[in-house]
Amino acid sequence: MANLLALDVGKKRIGVAAADSSLPIAIALTTIEVNGGEIDAITKLITDRTIETVIIGYPRNQSGEPTEQTAVSEAFAAKLMTTANVVFQDESLTSVMAEQRLKASGKPYQKADIDAMAAAIILQDYLEAHHAA
Repeated sequence: MANLLALDVGKKRIGVAAADSSLPIAIALTTIEVNGGEIDAITKLITDRTIETVIIGYPRNQSGEPTEQTAVSEAFAAKLMTTANVVFQDESLTSVMAEQRLKASGKPYQKADIDAMAAAIILQDYLEAHHAA
């Protein structure tokens, strides 16, 4: 049983989701503004929630190659590696899927909601890939 945190790292915001591996359901938590205090905010979440593993969305283009955002995510992950175990999870089309889910709910939403939902999709994908293990 492990507490997990997933991040959808962006240039303006970081979507955040959480789950407990004993109940493999990802829940969108919040977004954190990228303003210089994001590492401290995430470190506090890691401590407060006793997070063992942080899953970071790994961006690639449609050909599967790294992008400019891939380097941003890798650099961000490096800053968290002393705080928790950090792993990457493919984030292909998660923002598109998140927006589709939010539109389907029929409720109003903002870009920050898409980011948090994308983090939940990244985490759910990770849980489904590793739950049988």
